[in-house]
Amino acid sequence: MSKPFSVYVHVPFCKARCGYCDFNTYVADFGLGANPASYDSSVAIEIERARSKVGAREVQTVFFGGGTPTLLSAATLGRILQKLRRSFPFAPGAEITTEANPETVTEQSISALAQAGFTRISFGMQSALPHVLATLERTHRPQIVPQVVQWAKEAGLEVSLDLIYGTPGETIADWEESLHTAVQMQPDHLSCYSLVIEGGTKMAGQLRRGKISPVDPDEQADKYKLADQLLSRAGYRWYEISNWARPRRGEEGVVATLLQNACKHNLAYWRDWDWWGFGPGAHSHLGPKRFWNIKHPLAYANALRAGKPVVAEDETVVGETKRLEKIMLGIRLAEGISLTEVDASGAKRAYQWGWLESAAYGAGRVVATLQGRLMADSLTLELLGKKQ
Repeated sequence: MSKPFSVYVHVPFCKARCGYCDFNTYVADFGLGANPASYDSSVAIEIERARSKVGAREVQTVFFGGGTPTLLSAATLGRILQKLRRSFPFAPGAEITTEANPETVTEQSISALAQAGFTRISFGMQSALPHVLATLERTHRPQIVPQVVQWAKEAGLEVSLDLIYGTPGETIADWEESLHTAVQMQPDHLSCYSLVIEGGTKMAGQLRRGKISPVDPDEQADKYKLADQLLSRAGYRWYEISNWARPRRGEEGVVATLLQNACKHNLAYWRDWDWWGFGPGAHSHLGPKRFWNIKHPLAYANALRAGKPVVAEDETVVGETKRLEKIMLGIRLAEGISLTEVDASGAKRAYQWGWLESAAYGAGRVVATLQGRLMADSLTLELLGKKQ
């Protein structure tokens, strides 16, 4: 209860399911409480349950993810946010974000989101190239992105763009064009994620049948280096392996993770805060306990209305597992972790290999260099004291 507290709201609906997606999302209408029109009624019940279990904990951040949260109307998203505000105290200046597909918003809906209390919007841009979007089976037109970004800025919202690199058929030049296009829109924040083809996805089937080529890890590394170079040159600073933020005036000397434009909600995950995840399949984390909900939207909605539990499973994270996670998540951040929390011999080897920043290491902290970020999994094992 001493940790900061955040809220995640999962919206499991999409117009179409992208070929690479392995999230808990659906394109069907499952009826009352399990469709975009009435989904808020289900979430409201779970909010009441959470309030009775955790009390009046102050909410630091709220994040609506999916799926496509903006398939729900701005009014519906606003009702969920209002229910949260009535149930929990919100910290002054609480960050409130929604993800959005660029094709699912209008100037009016974005304005309505701002009026409802949202402070931030994260657009799934993914790429500026039509052929890359087609391979990913993204349904938005790339030319609409600058327009929705402008609408969001005019509404007073902070703007983040999500990009994906490593799509089969995407060249280095394609990726560079996407980065330049994104930077020209001057978002406050950029996320650049490496494509991972997960088993069970449509793209995994295409890979098995030889319809697409496997992801080349060396090319992925080159694209990551290019992203770091171009974004740094454009004035963005990395604060987490896959995330860069544009400093505000007067922030030149602050630690990267203290940047005001950093996504504070995602920092909650990396810093091991407590959070409650609402919605089907959503995960929650309270102290050492983790639990996650029933995945299917209709089963989730029916259980809530019947007064039954919606938690599918839970686990307690302690001991070596806890230590692994602390190191694995800590080295993702530009603030790093204390040298006292890692294996000294492993840290020394990693430093000698050029995986750790010299100044931070000398000051008793472990902060990954660019090469260290590329070797994050191996670096984690070294810091755990597990020689490879």
